[in-house]
Amino acid sequence: MKVAMYYNNEDIRIEEQEIPKISEDEILVKVIASGICGSDVMEWYRLKKAPCVLGHEVTGVIEKVGKNVKKFKEGDRVMVTHHVPCNKCHYCLQNEETVCETLRKTNFYPGGFSQYLRVPKINVEKGTFLLPKKISFEEGTFIEPLACVVRGQRKAQIKKMQRILIIGSGVTGLLHLQLAKIKEVKKISVIDINKYRLNFAKKFGADEIIISVKGKKIEEKFDKVIVCTGAKEAIQESLSYLDKGGSVLFFAPSDPKFKISFNFNDFWFKCGKIITSYAAVKEDIEEAINLIKLGRINVKDMITHKLGLEDIQKGFNIVSTAKKSMKVIIKPNDFLG
Repeated sequence: MKVAMYYNNEDIRIEEQEIPKISEDEILVKVIASGICGSDVMEWYRLKKAPCVLGHEVTGVIEKVGKNVKKFKEGDRVMVTHHVPCNKCHYCLQNEETVCETLRKTNFYPGGFSQYLRVPKINVEKGTFLLPKKISFEEGTFIEPLACVVRGQRKAQIKKMQRILIIGSGVTGLLHLQLAKIKEVKKISVIDINKYRLNFAKKFGADEIIISVKGKKIEEKFDKVIVCTGAKEAIQESLSYLDKGGSVLFFAPSDPKFKISFNFNDFWFKCGKIITSYAAVKEDIEEAINLIKLGRINVKDMITHKLGLEDIQKGFNIVSTAKKSMKVIIKPNDFLG
């Protein structure tokens, strides 16, 4: 089979590997669609594991089933998540499953940017979901990122009549926007440096779009600020946009050397809160599937590019520059010569 081996953002090679052999507790999935996530192009995050096959926003069809697997059968349309918790440790029992050591270590093999995946037993049991017929394979690649958004908003307690500021109007920014609208918040403002993406935010229902200008801050205050970018300036400024009793949700990592500074007493007296959210688990994924299936979240119109595996370097270039694109989806078994 063919895989896209990641060496760095500018060096992704199509290589040959054997189709993985599965055990009696595993399944083999033929990958139909795999989204390029913003985290896939964060070199500081990815280079330490390179060379490797990336891709974790995956949908496909079950090609083979181990004899002990009763939950699924050959031909099933599925969405598979790469990280799953143990549900037994201290963190899992405190409903903090995404800091579980098992979740941080589990994965399928070799990665979503390949023609086939071997799904280990724990992922079969806790991280494989039937894809409803109403959801296309391409739409299904949004399930994992939407599940992360679902979890983040639950932690941040996004609810009716709040004033929301979303910093960054990429894929996760638009998903946060749509989910917040469902919750009947009072107002949603979206800020970005990218006019193309801000136009998407307007299309998906933002009450206000704001072009970010260096050195110019927003005067308005918000109940919730959702930071969907790792840009240092955005992270630094986000706390200044909070109203009294407000919360900031940091939804994206940044350069590991970056340190934030702020006036502690100002933040303390306004009773502000800082929240972080990483990954998603079963209940988040099931909610995301339902939201897409019922048409409550529009993901289809966020897809701007569909590429075959041989064009994955082009896809990474598009996502890295983030100029005129939204969601880029790789089809590992299409268009191969």
